[in-house]
Amino acid sequence: MPPSNNRHPVIVLVRPQLGENIGKAARAMLNFGLVELRLVTPRDGWPNPSAGPAAAGADIVLEQAQVFESLAEAVADCAHVYATTVRKRGVTKPVLTPEQAAQAVHREAGRSAFVFGPERSGLETDDVALARAIVTVPINPEFGSLNLAQAVILCAYEWSKQADLAQPTVEELLPPAPQEELEGMIEQFNALLEPTGYFRPPSRAAATRRTLRTMLTKPGWNHLEVRTMRGVLSSLARGPREDD
Repeated sequence: MPPSNNRHPVIVLVRPQLGENIGKAARAMLNFGLVELRLVTPRDGWPNPSAGPAAAGADIVLEQAQVFESLAEAVADCAHVYATTVRKRGVTKPVLTPEQAAQAVHREAGRSAFVFGPERSGLETDDVALARAIVTVPINPEFGSLNLAQAVILCAYEWSKQADLAQPTVEELLPPAPQEELEGMIEQFNALLEPTGYFRPPSRAAATRRTLRTMLTKPGWNHLEVRTMRGVLSSLARGPREDD
């Protein structure tokens, strides 16, 4: 069994049918920092060649995935088992939202597992009976069909909110441009528009200039954006360029 972190819940897929769905579930897991996947009697066996492409790079999850003959074996080391399903007749269990279940995973000692059923039928009553609680979400009663990866991502995301995962950033945000640079850009706009008659009639000129200033100050331009816009205005002021 690969090494595990007790604060990271296990994801258990019971009798999953399609390799693509296993791969998509693995991708959803790794997006939110989960790597321990357990499979209970996957229909098409394991490994499944269709899982890899669907995982889109979440290979570590698939490589470490374990296969079990029963759900009881798959969750034998887990103190807290959460069955993701709608309410089952004949099974009386606490019913939690994914957020409440995730909070419990962080709060309570011992291993935890989120259990997901087959794509078509979901978990059977005997599967749910092994769980400590049922996890479900409010959903459109006229269309309650969540696919496997969607269900996994709901639980994984809620767990990740308290897991101190790094927030990815596309780029460093530049500080806002100083007022002096912004004023220069506004004056450049005014200077270019004045000869065109844009600010006529004179009775509306002050209001038009004020509206223009409001528009230009809303975006919170940074230094690079102001410089770029002024370059655009300078280019327009020069007019068409003659070919060399």
